[in-house]
Amino acid sequence: MENLPDEDLVTKLLLRNPSDVEAVLRPLYGPEKAAKFASLFTEHLTLAAQLVKAAKPGDNTAAAKLEKRWHVNVDKIAAFLNRINPYFSKKALMTMLHKHPALTKAEAVSRLNKDYASDIAWYDKIEKQALIMADAMTDGIVKQFPDIFKR
Repeated sequence: MENLPDEDLVTKLLLRNPSDVEAVLRPLYGPEKAAKFASLFTEHLTLAAQLVKAAKPGDNTAAAKLEKRWHVNVDKIAAFLNRINPYFSKKALMTMLHKHPALTKAEAVSRLNKDYASDIAWYDKIEKQALIMADAMTDGIVKQFPDIFKR
């Protein structure tokens, strides 16, 4: 956000996440569904980066359009996950997945305003919420594939 020299490296690191998740999903859901999720997740991260870049110089029109696309992407992710796993409640997914961009936006605004204490506090909330999403998704996968994940 502040044109730091590691911006490209951090972006590459974040964009590695979709392929990492794809590798986990592939044995459970097959290559096509895993690749579809990776594509949606990549779009999600790319839109987030574009949104921050639009917000930095104060391009509110572009930022608003990107934010709308970001939320449409979240809806697509929730619907897709619900289709591949009946234990993923679409309503619960949408609630969780929409909360994440809201937290991320709040963190970005704090960072852009150089309110670093709030930036850190928002990051902590994002991390906690991401772990809650991961737990919910893990629970759904375990329920869908009980023979693989015997307790």
